[in-house]
Amino acid sequence: MENNNYFAKLEESVRASCQIETELFEEFEVKRGLRNKDGTGVLVGLTNIGDVVGYKKEDGKVVAIPGRLLYRGIDIEDIAKGFQKENRHGFDETVFLLLNGHLPNKNELAEFSEHMASLRALPDDFVKDMILSMKGKDVLNILARSVLGLYILDENPDSIDLKNMIKQSLNIIAKFPTIVAYSYQALRHLYKGKTLSIRHPQPNLTPAENFLFLIKGDCIAFSKLEADLLDLMLVLHAEHGGGNNSTFTMRVTSSSETDIYSSVTSAIGSLKGPLHGGANVRVLEMMEDMKVHVKDWTDEEEVKKYLLKILNKKANDFSGKIYGIGHAVYTISDPRAAILKTKARELAIEKGRLDEFELYALVERLTPEVFRVFKGEKSTKVVCINVDFYSGFVYACLDISKELYTPLFAIARVSGWCAHRIEELTFSAKRIIRPAFKYVYGNHEYIPLNMRE
Repeated sequence: MENNNYFAKLEESVRASCQIETELFEEFEVKRGLRNKDGTGVLVGLTNIGDVVGYKKEDGKVVAIPGRLLYRGIDIEDIAKGFQKENRHGFDETVFLLLNGHLPNKNELAEFSEHMASLRALPDDFVKDMILSMKGKDVLNILARSVLGLYILDENPDSIDLKNMIKQSLNIIAKFPTIVAYSYQALRHLYKGKTLSIRHPQPNLTPAENFLFLIKGDCIAFSKLEADLLDLMLVLHAEHGGGNNSTFTMRVTSSSETDIYSSVTSAIGSLKGPLHGGANVRVLEMMEDMKVHVKDWTDEEEVKKYLLKILNKKANDFSGKIYGIGHAVYTISDPRAAILKTKARELAIEKGRLDEFELYALVERLTPEVFRVFKGEKSTKVVCINVDFYSGFVYACLDISKELYTPLFAIARVSGWCAHRIEELTFSAKRIIRPAFKYVYGNHEYIPLNMRE
């Protein structure tokens, strides 16, 4: 049994040791959160991989502009329109683009997709020992330990030779969906009393189709539109510049020249945080609460009142946050959200959930106005929805469990992580990332044990 009095004293002592006066951050011009005073990010590196655009600077001031996301210089809107117009899936093409710097031709894409599909399977002993035998209530935690387990299967795990890093990256990217699907099956069997179903990956399916097959069990268990939506989600989440928390974590860890498995695991740990990868679940929970407490989903005034209650910490989880609204870079719009919204409406119609979608759209439209009312007339802050706002709704329409929302984010983003690792270790600064912290605790003398109070 825990000694509550002991831990209460320990907690008080530790809290006191962490106390730092707020004024000191100003005095030493600390870039808290690696942010400048104007809210923009501190420039810490250069990259060829992705660009996130949400503002421009004019006369030293930050000016909001419509958001853009570019993969290797190509607008994400053009990428999405390209493969959708040709009625095919785009995730393999996106992975190729991020790693190679250019779009593949037909032969290159066919060869790449075939190679990636050949890497999906996991050794039987690995599945048994790393996933099925070791219990776990969180899919991302199971994924993290499984990635570390892949180190054992690698004949040359510590090499940062370019050819080896490429081979490792492709292997990890291909195996991520299988590990996540098996982890979920183990979790639902152990903790939800469901039948354990471990299916072999299908090489003739696209990554999105294969994942749905692994968790649902039959290709007729999901529609073409469902598979198309999941593929689009993977493409939209694949990369987001070098400054997002998990990618930066990947680059920081990789800069020490540690192995790729340790680096990917550190990035997974970052993504697991609710301030990074878990927002889509919170959006869904917020909207579920709204559907219960707002009687008329089409009544703008009733929805506004509920949103104000959220901001005033009187509704939902009492955090004062409207989840899925706002972004560190995007101001006027998040291009990923705009792309997803169109397809989400199609899916809502197919699933008979258009009324729910319209409620989401109404919240999207009303929130900026409600936010201005809450902040006051002098507020100039511009807010928009981010990709998380509609992603949870899409996953719910796909009948995908909440336990898989953030792991699906990881399945997509690991391609960006690997591209950034290769860039960091091959053509970047070639120096371990080591920012400075100012020591402010003061100097103290060592006191002999028998003289301490």
